[in-house]
This record gives sequence, structure tokens and C-alpha cells, in this order.
Amino acid sequence: MHLDFPKIILLVAGLLIAAGVVLHGVGWSEFQRIWADMVERPGGSMALRFILQPTMSSLFALRDGIKDARTRRSPYFWTVVSNPEKRVARLNEGLAATGKIILIALVLDGVYQYIAYKTFFPVEALLIAVLLGWIPYVLLRGPFARIARRWMDSRSSDVVS
Repeated sequence: MHLDFPKIILLVAGLLIAAGVVLHGVGWSEFQRIWADMVERPGGSMALRFILQPTMSSLFALRDGIKDARTRRSPYFWTVVSNPEKRVARLNEGLAATGKIILIALVLDGVYQYIAYKTFFPVEALLIAVLLGWIPYVLLRGPFARIARRWMDSRSSDVVS
């Protein structure tokens, strides 16, 4: 059986959510703890990852946005939101591009939680990984594609002139 990278990421996410529910339950206090932890983390130990992981995700968004511009593909986020036929394929592209960043974020968050709390909160780790590794990609790929397309169009019109 062959699993592709996006499916592996989704499987890991599902397992983390299930583990989080089993270990810590689901309740308002859990959401409050997660929020409090997330707010204090950027100033704590291992804060560099709050810069490195979004930066790496942004670089992948730039790379893929330029590919989109060259091939004249529709904007990434707009296609995901508005085109049900292409939604799954485009989401898989995004997960494949950011999958390693998400997995690294999960490992780093696990290490951070062990150091800071002496325990592991799987859902919290997943939220941090998605916020740092996937959201920047989703938000930036389309604008990078539009900028690249305008730049390519201006260069081609300069050549023709």
C-alpha cells in the first residue's frame, strides 16, 4: 500500500487529535490552556522556530507561486475556496509542499512541551504546526503568483517594445 505525503500528514493529524482527546479530554479549560500557551510561546524558549518555520513555508509559497505564474494557473487560495473540482488536488499540493515543515514543527513542539511542561499536548502541537507551517503558505502563494505574473508580463511587454 502506497501512502502519499499529504495522506500521511492527515493521518498523523487525525492520530494527534484522537490522542489529545484521550489524554486531555475536550473542554473549555483545554481551549483556554491552549490559547494561553500559544500566546506565551513566541517569547519563550525555542522562539526562533516562530521565525524559521513561517519563513520556510513562505519560501515554498514563493517557489510554487512562481510556478503558478509561469503556467498561468488560477490563484491557489481562490481555487481552494471556489472550485470544488480542483480543491482536493490543490490542497494536496499545499500539504505536499509544507509537509516536512509541519512534521518538523510537530517534533519541535513535542520537544518544547516536554521541556516546558513535562508532558505532551498533541492537539496543541498540531495547531502550532499548522499555524507556523501551513497557514503562511496558503496565504502567500496566491499573492506571490500574482506578483510574479505581473513581473513576467511587464518583462515580456518590455521585450516586445
